[in-house]
Amino acid sequence: MIAQLAFRYLLYRPWRSAMLLFGYGLGVGVMIVLLAIGEALLTQARDEKLVGGGAITVLPEGLDVEVMKTGGVGGLYFSIDRARFVYRQLLAAPRLAAEVAAVAPQIEGKLLYLHSDGSEYAVRAGGEVPSRTRAVRSELELTSGAWEDDEGDRRWISPAPRELYSEIDRFHETPAGVTRPESWAEWHYFNVLSRNGRRWAYISLIIGGDVPNGEWGGQVLISVRDEGGATRKFRANVRSQDILYSTSSPDLVMGASSVSLESDGEYVIRVRAKEEQGSSSLTADLVVTPAKRGYFPGATLAECQGDGGACEFTSGYAVAALRANARGTLCISGECEEFLDAQAYHDHNWGVWRGVTWEWGASRAGEFTFLYGRVEQKSELQDAGLGVENPLILYLVDSLGFRALFRPKSIAYEGARRIAVDGRTIQVPTRAELTDVRGGDTLHITIEIEDAIATDTRRPLLDRGDQSAASALSTPYFIQMKGVARLTGRVGGKAVSGTGTGFFETYR
Repeated sequence: MIAQLAFRYLLYRPWRSAMLLFGYGLGVGVMIVLLAIGEALLTQARDEKLVGGGAITVLPEGLDVEVMKTGGVGGLYFSIDRARFVYRQLLAAPRLAAEVAAVAPQIEGKLLYLHSDGSEYAVRAGGEVPSRTRAVRSELELTSGAWEDDEGDRRWISPAPRELYSEIDRFHETPAGVTRPESWAEWHYFNVLSRNGRRWAYISLIIGGDVPNGEWGGQVLISVRDEGGATRKFRANVRSQDILYSTSSPDLVMGASSVSLESDGEYVIRVRAKEEQGSSSLTADLVVTPAKRGYFPGATLAECQGDGGACEFTSGYAVAALRANARGTLCISGECEEFLDAQAYHDHNWGVWRGVTWEWGASRAGEFTFLYGRVEQKSELQDAGLGVENPLILYLVDSLGFRALFRPKSIAYEGARRIAVDGRTIQVPTRAELTDVRGGDTLHITIEIEDAIATDTRRPLLDRGDQSAASALSTPYFIQMKGVARLTGRVGGKAVSGTGTGFFETYR
């Protein structure tokens, strides 16, 4: 009976019936969608693989959220490289303080292996910093006990100055498998500029060889340069038994010379050396104070894996004091120059340096400081003219820390100035230029070279009787330059500009 009435009413009022059926179907469809959304929300709320809290989740580039959830093979090895740097200099940096209230570093679903009583178990682990997780309202529900930051958490989030610089500025030992362990070298490098900008010193404390189990030793090298004038070089050779280095800090003792890092982050440098071509002696007692947040955390360009295979090339580099000031004295045979609030710089290098050249520069530019560089290893392809030239890395900081990263394809040198080296005359550039565009950001740097000195890198090879290696060097002259850099461009929607003095290196 009901079906007959419904059918007769459909024939009697077809349009009204159609509207009623459409409205009923729409209501049922909306209800189904709402129930599905509620089911999905409930499922996600119960999914321990999803990271909660906060407004934005930052993931490794290329990682799909579903891959992270399901733990697929494609998600096993994803990580955010230099996570401490990303936290301190990007996400939780003062520059974003007005936009970012809190940042919580977290590890989810990390594959670990647990060894117990001779058995091995695959386990999934996570890691968080309690105070930071609470700040983004994603804290765990505790059933008992306490969940608070420990010393490791504090050092990760906000290290003391000595802890920060010890992370990036520490010594290494010659890796197993290096093909030529005698070519391994590692050093502290400092430069300091006089107040009038016309005198400066390069200071290097170097250890090298098969450290610590083979034949190795050290040298203290200092070059003191008067612009347009003479360069005086000083050296002290140090036996391995007179060297103390640390693999957990920058501290180094080399005979009568030393570098020590104080608790406040200041570097205390004590150098003693004799002139190479003369009888004068040099003593330097300096304190270098890095600018806060003005550092480059380091990069390993190639690394020996320690798997028993041969390792032809490995190299690493970090800059603890991209922008720094120095105070103290530098004396040559009793005649002393005092430095007070002088421009200074400090970096740390390690690796195998046989057959390696580089482009490098670091300079102030008003409120900005920049660093650029590229390491090139000689290869058969390059000898044949088929090698691909890698772009440079240009790293820009200001008083708030990291500002931008650029990748200029090349550095263009212009002009020619003749200088003498070991009785020969060579040409060095008088100007250099770097340009890059990264999305909406642009950067243009010009460098006017005011002074240059050259070193023939074949001399140590010839002293060791390695004539073939010396003859193979197509660019044997190492050029150290001082000049004025001018920076212009646009970063983050704002115009940037500045001028300052810096030091630069290339090969000819």
